[in-house]
Amino acid sequence: MSDAAAAGTFALGDRLVNRLGYGAMQLAGPGVFGPPADKDAAIAVLRDAVKHGINHIDTSDFYGPHITNQLIREALHPYPDDLVIVTKVGALRGPSGSVHPAMGREQLIQAVHDNLRNLGVEALDVVNLRSMLRDDGPAEGSLEEPLSVMADLQRQGLIRHVGLSNVTEAQVTQGRSICEIVCVQNLYNLADRSDASLVQRLALDNIAYVAYFPLGGITPLQSATLLGVARHLGATPIQVALAWLLQHAPNILPIPGTSSLAHLRENLAAAVLSLPASAVKELDVVQHSL
Repeated sequence: MSDAAAAGTFALGDRLVNRLGYGAMQLAGPGVFGPPADKDAAIAVLRDAVKHGINHIDTSDFYGPHITNQLIREALHPYPDDLVIVTKVGALRGPSGSVHPAMGREQLIQAVHDNLRNLGVEALDVVNLRSMLRDDGPAEGSLEEPLSVMADLQRQGLIRHVGLSNVTEAQVTQGRSICEIVCVQNLYNLADRSDASLVQRLALDNIAYVAYFPLGGITPLQSATLLGVARHLGATPIQVALAWLLQHAPNILPIPGTSSLAHLRENLAAAVLSLPASAVKELDVVQHSL
């Protein structure tokens, strides 16, 4: 059984985490709404993740809503000293599960207090301000007002560190002028490398780039090549995709999510998978040929 520590470490603010983390979104019901079909299985996945070295868990109180944070608390509280729970604010769920912007001052304050209550903590390790997505990616727009609220909550001691999620490079620049940003959480994978310059820029300043959706947007051509590389290495496509992220830049922290113990253990095996240069070149050629 692989351990997440094999992937190496990186700093999230003043906390050191293993680079291969876990995204808790899939622990909620279908559409990230409502309770899971099997609560005991969700609890088991969280406990197994921590048991095998994952000490960076990504969550939000609008997953469910409230469901994933309540599951995390039930499964893991009191939390291990090395566990860093990263949550996010900036959205809320409608009665049918729809997602709506929630960037107003009172909405952000309420969201932080909801996270504190449901996670059972006095201060949140890291809170990402989540901007809204368009169909083609993050939407431009000023984050000055909501980030100023976050900075105020940080000064009050309710938030230890601030991050950004679903943002553009210009928003990262603006955000860093308002408060310290310890991580950026965006979509980045083999198929979608639109943030390549941002990844490199953040690496120079030792800021974490938290990559989600490691197989998102894979085309049939890319899928065939990914499968071929995986077969050659005796691995699975998801393991190759995660290993590629880990080797691509030292500040990338993948957070694959799953509600299955089998899939969790498949993901963990990526921590020890080393891609030879020939495999990396083959995957890169496919991406650049599109």
